[in-house]
Amino acid sequence: MLWSLTMRDPAEMFANSHRGRMRMPLPARPSMKTVSTVLITAGVTTALVAAGSAGALGLPALFKGNAAADTASAPATPSATPAPVAPLPPGSVPDYRAIVRQAGPAVVGVTVAGTRGQEDSDSSASSGLPPELENDPFFQFFRGMPGFQFRRGGGSPKTPFRGQGSGFIISADGLILTNAHVVRDAKDVTVKLSDRREFAAKVLGSDPVTDVAVLRIDAKGLPAVRLGDASTLEVGDPVLAIGAPYGLEQTATQGIVSAKGRSLPGDSAVPFIQTDAAVNPGNSGGPLFDGTGAVVGINAQIYSRSGGFQGLSFAIPINVALQVKDQIVATGHARHGQLGVMVQDVNQALAESFGLAQPEGALVARVNKGSAAEKAGLQPGDVILEANGQRVIQAGTLSSLISLAAPGSTVTLKIWRDQRAQTLRAQLGSADDKPNPPTSASDSADESNRLGLRVRPLTPQEQRQAGTDGNGLLVEGLDGSGAAARAGVEPGDVLLSINGKPIRSLDEVRKILKDQPKQVALLIRRQGDTLFVPVPLK
Repeated sequence: MLWSLTMRDPAEMFANSHRGRMRMPLPARPSMKTVSTVLITAGVTTALVAAGSAGALGLPALFKGNAAADTASAPATPSATPAPVAPLPPGSVPDYRAIVRQAGPAVVGVTVAGTRGQEDSDSSASSGLPPELENDPFFQFFRGMPGFQFRRGGGSPKTPFRGQGSGFIISADGLILTNAHVVRDAKDVTVKLSDRREFAAKVLGSDPVTDVAVLRIDAKGLPAVRLGDASTLEVGDPVLAIGAPYGLEQTATQGIVSAKGRSLPGDSAVPFIQTDAAVNPGNSGGPLFDGTGAVVGINAQIYSRSGGFQGLSFAIPINVALQVKDQIVATGHARHGQLGVMVQDVNQALAESFGLAQPEGALVARVNKGSAAEKAGLQPGDVILEANGQRVIQAGTLSSLISLAAPGSTVTLKIWRDQRAQTLRAQLGSADDKPNPPTSASDSADESNRLGLRVRPLTPQEQRQAGTDGNGLLVEGLDGSGAAARAGVEPGDVLLSINGKPIRSLDEVRKILKDQPKQVALLIRRQGDTLFVPVPLK
């Protein structure tokens, strides 16, 4: 069965997934091994095979189709801002037939081919996959997922791949939008129009942060979509997707907007539009239309245990895509701002602890040294409530606002500190710059520090809550194999003293560990209780 999650033999599943699919359009009639490779890397059967493996492990995954990138710069003029279109009256039913008839000719298929190098991996880990699947580039998307270990088998340093996605024409002179992951690593990109004509495409630029890529083909007088405004969407609005799921060209599916402003793991820069329109591998890069027939998003990801559609689809807002497109057309690449903080959502318990009226905002968990945030005076424990006047409901809202801002621009932040609101201004850095790590005992102490702790000073409010009278460092994290972790120290503990000596700074930690003691006694405070934890160091 193609969709079974109970298959135990990946090789059997791999073979079964291709039975009955030999009539799918292929560039040639190769051997079964070649057919298997082509289908897996084409985004047609890939998700079925990979998701079957992931499903057997109980791993839900955000699937991006195939990926490749071949960036180049080309002069062009940014498109004009689209004229506003009256939204569909409430209760009206969209004329899907008219939308497909009018916009369908501007939706294209994108076929890519190239080679990918094998990445370094832990040779001791094993995926349990047959050798013919271990080298498949799609499986890199599962790398690092809990419970899934990956081992590459032998083979050549470069692995050929083919891939297929969707796109749409935004100007009559051949400018096309698609996903960055569709064209990642591609050496050859071919665009197929709805009238069956094919053109070699040039990748003007690709932005992996927002997953937007811009292509150009040498053609004139082409049909183009009408661009809309994603900010006018509301939950419950009807939407229509057109693309090539599993290689089936010009497929239209409909649904509604399920949610707005979704922040997904690894994609915090994009406030995704969530819909229940059926989107499958091969739809990546295709347009999402509103009820008036205007493009409001680029279909990019699905959340699935099976590899196929399960009611959760995510699209990049067209406003974000056009902003990135203008940068790529002008310079060949996109740049993103960086504040230099790690933030988390504020739940009800945290809101009560910080004296907030309701759980909202982005709680600053750490500040990178030398970052825009540190220069602006941000501190761990601050809650960012607004950025440039826009309300920050959750951490993902701040991440997308900052990432889409230009490096060097100034952002005004409304923060909550010490039970009152304050205003700070930060000049953003560039996401291309490597951030300095946060200050921590394990990073800044001498090599003799074998505790494996990441700590920081307590904020005044945290000192009052813990009753430390100025002493103590907050344990933010631990090295899983470090001495403190093995002894039972936990994140959130407050380190009060080492061997009876009060701790107020990282310098005091350094001094105590400089003599390389064989064992230390840590006095910690945990949820109102104080206890000593003996930690062997040798």
